[in-house]
Amino acid sequence: LLSASSSHRWLNCPPSAKLSETYGEVVSDFAAEGTEAHSLIEYKLKQALNLPAINPISKLFFYNEEMEDCANGYVAFALELIQKVKEDCNDPLVLIEQKLDYSRFCDGGFGTGDLVIIGNGVIHIIDYKFGRGVEVNAQDNPQMMLYALGALELFANLYDIEKVSMTIYQPRRSNISTFTLTTDELYKWEIGRASCRERVFSSV
Repeated sequence: LLSASSSHRWLNCPPSAKLSETYGEVVSDFAAEGTEAHSLIEYKLKQALNLPAINPISKLFFYNEEMEDCANGYVAFALELIQKVKEDCNDPLVLIEQKLDYSRFCDGGFGTGDLVIIGNGVIHIIDYKFGRGVEVNAQDNPQMMLYALGALELFANLYDIEKVSMTIYQPRRSNISTFTLTTDELYKWEIGRASCRERVFSSV
């Protein structure tokens, strides 16, 4: 009901969450293409990190040279960021396609972090956007902040986390956008949005 990807809608118009339940989900070609692009970056990044991975290319209907080039660019960006984190942390935690559960803040809420890196007191969350239509900015992005809350739920008791860094990587728009908050600032944002979520469940 309170998905991160639609949070921009239900945070601004709480009744829309329940209203959307009355409509069946239709998967567009754009969404299917995006799903395939994500399976490709998952494979390529795991391969680059010497992790077990199954090559999905033969099963990708939308695969083409552009998707390949975008995936390679993403992997190069991810590896550069991992290397940068290693400058201050010998053994950072690197997670690919990590489930991020923020249900303590939004009933039933969870999402998937394309790449999560933890090191030197910072959680880095990188979200791959393959769409070319609308440029997505990480600044005050509610989807990314909900993902960050989910990451803190998983790791705040294991690591001393001071900041969360949230990055949108959108190659077809030549867009790389990063937004950083302290953990205190993120929790303050969550408290400020609590009334919106309460209105979702009280709306008719």
